[in-house]
Amino acid sequence: MTPGSPRGTVGPAGSPVSRGHPPGAALTALAPLTWGTTYVVTTEFLPHGHPLFAGLLRALPAGLIALAISRTLPRGSWWGKAAVLGVLNIGLFFPLLFVAAERLPGGVAATLAAAQPLLVAVLAMVVLRQGASAWHLGWGAVGVVGVGLVVLGPEAALDTVGVAAGLAGAAGMALGVTLTKRWGRPPGVGPTAFAGWQLTAGGLFLLPLTALVEGPPPAIDTAAAAGYLWLGLVGGLVAYVLWFGGVTALPVNSVALLVLLSPLVAAVLGAALLGETLGVVQYAGLAISLAAIGAGQLPAPAFSRRPIPPSVPEGTFR
Repeated sequence: MTPGSPRGTVGPAGSPVSRGHPPGAALTALAPLTWGTTYVVTTEFLPHGHPLFAGLLRALPAGLIALAISRTLPRGSWWGKAAVLGVLNIGLFFPLLFVAAERLPGGVAATLAAAQPLLVAVLAMVVLRQGASAWHLGWGAVGVVGVGLVVLGPEAALDTVGVAAGLAGAAGMALGVTLTKRWGRPPGVGPTAFAGWQLTAGGLFLLPLTALVEGPPPAIDTAAAAGYLWLGLVGGLVAYVLWFGGVTALPVNSVALLVLLSPLVAAVLGAALLGETLGVVQYAGLAISLAAIGAGQLPAPAFSRRPIPPSVPEGTFR
């Protein structure tokens, strides 16, 4: 909490000082750990060829539940901000994620998603006017290498549409995370309401697109229903409440590196449930990625930070 700030106010640079204790890195990390199950659930349980429908079911029901729990709606300019964040973090990201998961081997899709911390580090300099941090850029690059060692294999064929979807999804969410940090949360608004705004906005964005592009929904058997339920309630509602609470409370570069946990979990689940094998190279990649995640939670040493030029006033981008 900022010294002298009452509870429920917003601190410098959009940092929330909301009621209660903000989630730490360990609690926030539960979100990408949960998202690591998406690839297995998508490929093994959900009907293929319906990425918009999958994104819609993951977002809109979870958002409506969060709104019912919090009973809090946006006010003033936050209607527009919530819509922008919902489209970037949810409405565009979810279907692009499912397209990449369907069209690419899991390793390729995961490596593309792992580029997000690097994109956030760059956007933090532009949008948040933070000084360049060689520390976070460096560990972000190390993390991508580690993820690549874990998940890339000889079957890592490239599909143009899948690669474009993976990169666009990573870029969109990176911008969404950065803007979330820029704007913070309104005074007195908790993470459940904040997640509900964005999940609902993203779901409403997907609703007409799904009907126009994919037409009638696919047949849903028991396995698919369980998969959608898991992705919506756990991977959507619970995970995003934790995630947005962490994004607004923790340093943006540090929380972005937590995203690397998702492909690592996907690789471990692939070995445990799908019969995929992990060798010496994969275990080395796991160690490298975990080291990058851990190091990224530490404050950047002074020698690795480049200060903002005096000619650029802070707070220019609101």
